[in-house]
Amino acid sequence: MKACFRSVCVIALLLSLMTVAEAQTSSEIEILKPKTYSPIKLSDSADLKAIVDGAVKDVLPRFKDLRSEQVAMTVIDMTNPTNIRQADYRGEERIYPASVVKMFYMVTLHQQLEDGKIRMTKELERGLKDMIVDSSNEATQYIVDVLTQTASGGELPEDEFKLWSYRRNRMNRYFSSMGYTNINVNQKTHCEDAYGVEQQFRNYKGENRNMITTNAAARLIAEIAAGRTVNSTRSQIMMDLMKRDPYATGKEANSQATNFVGKAFLNEKIDGAKLWSKAGWTNTTRHDAAYFELADGRKIAISIFTVGHANEKEIIPTLVSKVLEQLKGK
Repeated sequence: MKACFRSVCVIALLLSLMTVAEAQTSSEIEILKPKTYSPIKLSDSADLKAIVDGAVKDVLPRFKDLRSEQVAMTVIDMTNPTNIRQADYRGEERIYPASVVKMFYMVTLHQQLEDGKIRMTKELERGLKDMIVDSSNEATQYIVDVLTQTASGGELPEDEFKLWSYRRNRMNRYFSSMGYTNINVNQKTHCEDAYGVEQQFRNYKGENRNMITTNAAARLIAEIAAGRTVNSTRSQIMMDLMKRDPYATGKEANSQATNFVGKAFLNEKIDGAKLWSKAGWTNTTRHDAAYFELADGRKIAISIFTVGHANEKEIIPTLVSKVLEQLKGK
């Protein structure tokens, strides 16, 4: 009887391991890049690099205690589609992205919708809209659960936690397959703190947090604007969600439109600008990833992350203004 019992246990363990392995290798639950995907072609520009570095150098002394290591910026000039220029200042620095990560989750969700692995419902549509338009953390938590087949809750035993962790890393595998590097996009956003398995996923030490570079954020919004994420139809749907009106006032004004990149258009009295963006803001960070088109034909994707000056509303728009000033006519 004891030998038989041991055999049953061994078989049960093997079946359990097979289930985990099958789940980890099954394309049914993966987020797969489109077969037709090709990344946007970016050319490093010495002229644009001089403008970006000059803007940072000029802006740093204007704000009290603002240090060079507290700013990162990437600019992609998409005005000429046959010569898309890029330059950055600390563009490969990994920085906690706050709500900018929600743009990455939006793209992965649309990929799953396109592949038929997730079905759009009224509730999912509401959650997606609230995540991007209003930057709701609760909506983001729901979207991450849908994307990864995971859920917050109590801490898990090791075997269950391994599968949970593998699934939660789906977004990382997706972006890695498209050549995105030096980022981590696998955590929910919270108004306060993570608990239970979410804290376990951080190794109880604040590890494994979301981290994004301005290069990655600028590239992603540029690819959405160019219709390269998922497909052109879904890219346009995403653009519609990120559409901002920097000139809105009163109840119509959205903080993401008027207090970040869009504020530069108001400060410089630039009329006719069209803006799409996803901002992020915590008590220690203030970021924006934006794409805008100006009346003079210029088309720019820009990502600016600032650390340690969360309540300073003028750093980001001042950097944008300096870049535009130098870009004019070039």
